[in-house]
Amino acid sequence: MSAESHYLNALEALESNEVEQAIDEVKKTVSIDPEHVDAWNLLSDLYLLNESNPSLQRAAQSLSALKKALELDPERLELWVRGGRLLADDLGLLHDALKWWQDCRHIAPHEVTPIVEQASILADMGEYEHARKRLETILDENMDVATSQFAKINGLLQLVRAAQEQDRKDIFRPQEKNHNAWRAIEYKMKKPPVSENYIFLLTTVPFLFLVVISSQRFAGDGWAAFCFTSLVILISVLFGVRFSRKMFQIANRPAFNLLRAMNFEASTGFVVISEEIRTSVLYMYIMQRKPKAWQERMLRIIEMGKELPSSWKLHLPDFDSHLDTIHSNDEEQTFSEYEEE
Repeated sequence: MSAESHYLNALEALESNEVEQAIDEVKKTVSIDPEHVDAWNLLSDLYLLNESNPSLQRAAQSLSALKKALELDPERLELWVRGGRLLADDLGLLHDALKWWQDCRHIAPHEVTPIVEQASILADMGEYEHARKRLETILDENMDVATSQFAKINGLLQLVRAAQEQDRKDIFRPQEKNHNAWRAIEYKMKKPPVSENYIFLLTTVPFLFLVVISSQRFAGDGWAAFCFTSLVILISVLFGVRFSRKMFQIANRPAFNLLRAMNFEASTGFVVISEEIRTSVLYMYIMQRKPKAWQERMLRIIEMGKELPSSWKLHLPDFDSHLDTIHSNDEEQTFSEYEEE
């Protein structure tokens, strides 16, 4: 039976929602024809199919098949996107995800997506200066930005610029054992984070209730009074949402810092969080909201219990390495034009 026949059988099994049978057929396809890029891509999809929250094994299998597909056809940006999300979101390998997106830039140096993803990861790590530089390259290189990406880019830029205004000592880095943020985490670790809606209800709703109650007494009746009251309510809501968002960030800063420490452990494979914090309400609250694959991998890291070496240093990829690819392509194009002449 040929590789293509097994591949068609896999598609038929997929239509019947027989995922395991489809996986078996695709495995037979790639065993006969290891260069069947569509089969590798399908296999990567199948491992995640019907898995809204995939296990560590499924996520790793999907990523492995995805890498095979990219080796054969590195131009497919959608595969790079899926791999980047698996590395960062499901597996927690932030450092690997940064390199992954840099490798993508070698293939697609003019694409915006890799830069935005790198900047987002760097911001989550607290590397705001590097994140800002990544985003500014989009403007410096005059790259085309899709409408759907513009809001994310603008939001990230505002975040990193605001963060850079802080004193560098205030920026929490989990590898710094004596940072003040650890004490703030310990102080807040017995309670879950406060929701933004709760802050809005606590601060804005009472004021809105007061406006409605007193509107007839002070504004009177008629359309003018109705319009005035509506305008006051609208302004109050807008101000309340903005105020609640700001207070949400301030009140939950220890939770965000703990999340950064947890991501640090997942990315490096070393433990930096104390046992007291690890068994707290706040830690469990965050842990339960992480993907299943991330949780399974984190539990293995905790079980191994490797402490962070004192000599550990953060190593970021060379974010300008793709420039060699651009220069090489330009030289090839120039040489080709010269030959045509």
